[in-house]
Amino acid sequence: MKIAVLREGAPGERRVAATPETVKKFVALGAEVAVEAGAGATASIADADYQAAGATVGDRAATLSGAGIVLAVQGPDAAGLPSGAMLAAILDPFGQRARVDGYAAAGVEALAMEFMPRITRAQSMDVLSSQSNLSGYKAVLDAAGEYGRAFPMMMTAAGTVSAARVFVMGVGVAGLQAIATARRLGAQVSATDVRSATREQIQSLGAKAVFVEDVKGIEGEGSGGYAGEMSAEYQAAQAALVSSHIAKQDIVITTALIPGKPAPRLVTDAQIATMRPGSVIVDLAVEQGGNVEGALPGEVVERHGVKIVGHRNVPSRLAADTSALYARNLYNFLSTFWDKDAARPVLDEEIGTAVRLTKDGQVVHERLAS
Repeated sequence: MKIAVLREGAPGERRVAATPETVKKFVALGAEVAVEAGAGATASIADADYQAAGATVGDRAATLSGAGIVLAVQGPDAAGLPSGAMLAAILDPFGQRARVDGYAAAGVEALAMEFMPRITRAQSMDVLSSQSNLSGYKAVLDAAGEYGRAFPMMMTAAGTVSAARVFVMGVGVAGLQAIATARRLGAQVSATDVRSATREQIQSLGAKAVFVEDVKGIEGEGSGGYAGEMSAEYQAAQAALVSSHIAKQDIVITTALIPGKPAPRLVTDAQIATMRPGSVIVDLAVEQGGNVEGALPGEVVERHGVKIVGHRNVPSRLAADTSALYARNLYNFLSTFWDKDAARPVLDEEIGTAVRLTKDGQVVHERLAS
């Protein structure tokens, strides 16, 4: 079985889908690994490192020729992909439906890694968690870089510098890492979420939990570990609570997403206007429509003296580490189902049904049914 590792073509994408570590492991399974030349350059991996691990390195056509499995970070165009091959990548099926249809027409079995079910035995395969973890960390560093003051409290002979007040909205994987990172930097941290189950998680990290009381939000996890949509009553109560709290904050980090739908609006222009000049907001959901009014993808804008940070593809801003984690996710996924007799992965029904978008020339995923 030949595994092809592609160089990413999307603007700003610096990650790669395999590392020398995972190449060695695939070779140990009996696979042949081919890497497109320059695939790891932006993640600080040289072609020679792949060759030393047992891979061949060549142009795109040579890399794809005869491949039974294709690995990528973002979904490539269907053109040139071998018919019958298995493609594993982050495919954005709702935003790139035409590309998914192209995979079906090309006879490619497309596997959307972001659809990996959040179940215990798939934790090591969960690309969203591995990438979101570092996104939460980077969001705090980006905020610190834009913030014109120190994070920790400092007592000096000239007086005391107050600790920065950081408010995290949305306590999934990214939010929890943002809380932990801001705490490590010495900030005074608070956080909120619509899922009541996150209260203990927030408090366990030493942050203050800010929750709407006496109005039901979402008692537990929503679908796939995400929050679902809130009732109108809860939205109104949360908006009032956030408005009073956000005015006292120096930094706000928003992370809320709902799969397959635009990101919920958490911070309005009127709320931004209550923050003091020099404050910073980092919107990690900016590419899905944004949690923050006025946030623009790929830009740092200023409204009412507040900087709103909307970097695209935050995981790619830590490409070496996010690539290492993503590559391990892919290896864990494929090796778990590797059939030595078939010399290829044979997915089980639960995980296969969850991630498989196309097969035998058809779009087969129920969430994409037309």
